[in-house]
Amino acid sequence: MREPEQRQSPSSIELLLDPAAETAVRAEWEALAERGLSSLARHTSASNRPHITLVARVDLPKLDPRVLADLPSFPITLGAPLLFGTGERRVLARSVVPAVELIGLRETILTAIGPGDDAPHTAPGEWMPHVALARRLRVADLAQALDLVGDDLDAHAHSVRHWDPATAVITTLAEMRQA
Repeated sequence: MREPEQRQSPSSIELLLDPAAETAVRAEWEALAERGLSSLARHTSASNRPHITLVARVDLPKLDPRVLADLPSFPITLGAPLLFGTGERRVLARSVVPAVELIGLRETILTAIGPGDDAPHTAPGEWMPHVALARRLRVADLAQALDLVGDDLDAHAHSVRHWDPATAVITTLAEMRQA
């Protein structure tokens, strides 16, 4: 009898938001949780912070941090809610306006790590920058959840990190230089 294949979670390179924006997103997570809705507030691991995934791969090569040396912070707008997925449960997220600086940062990282088998949500041509609010929101709860998501949120890029779920190690790759 054949053993079932172990599905390995991809490692990711993520952009973190400034502390005020992180606090605002966490408040939305809490509001969802307080109403008994799906929310990332229930995931209390140190890895669970509001972020924008720039790339995710099972075999993510090590990124030379010098590639990200002396990066300036830049503004980010968290916009209207998005839904990802199909079926009864969906991912609820805030859209991220794809600013030139964000796209440039992602391209710099993709060039530095080279081509690979990107996770579908970060593959070239498929990437939709977002900040997740809930992972398994029931479609029936969508109207109630949308009432808890605020207006556009102005944020700034704060830092870039690498998350390796296989080892549960979080590595800061760069702190953004404040202008």
